[in-house]
Amino acid sequence: MTAKLFIVSAPSGAGKTTLIKEFLKQFDNLVYSISHTTRSPRQGEVHGKDYFFTDKAQFMEMVESGQMLEWATVHGNCYGTSRPFVQEQLAAGQSVLLDIDVQGGRQIMDFDLDSVSIFIMPPSLAVLEQRLRGRGTDTDEVIRTRLANAKEEIAQKSLYAHVVVNDVLEDAVAEFIAIVEQETGN
Repeated sequence: MTAKLFIVSAPSGAGKTTLIKEFLKQFDNLVYSISHTTRSPRQGEVHGKDYFFTDKAQFMEMVESGQMLEWATVHGNCYGTSRPFVQEQLAAGQSVLLDIDVQGGRQIMDFDLDSVSIFIMPPSLAVLEQRLRGRGTDTDEVIRTRLANAKEEIAQKSLYAHVVVNDVLEDAVAEFIAIVEQETGN
């Protein structure tokens, strides 16, 4: 198996996290990179499992010291990927899966890394809105902002090597697995 860096991006609410969790249940040859964030944990999220939750001062210190492979501010919160973690995994021959936004994905694609980019699409903007409302965590204003951002992110899907439409979860997971197997020679 060839070690690769998999960049997975999607608009908020496209089902990226759910798809990745289902994928990892069936395909355990990859290391899931846990992002750092300044946002508050959602119900059920665990520090060190879902994200490394940190304050903005500590996050910016990591950025300034070069510890972030990529980072971005999304919906007012900072998100980033640990450079040392990714480098260690790849050096050990282990593929790494990054669950990151489009801004972060573009930053990594600009590096000359052996990466594979996958964009997760919602079946439609109407379904995306239903999913965002179904979370029950955002105000109408936040949902409108997320939908506006989603349109901008979807417009950049052509930058990605692969696009997976997450309509029926099982089908999307199967397509995702096929991409990973093809890219790693597994």
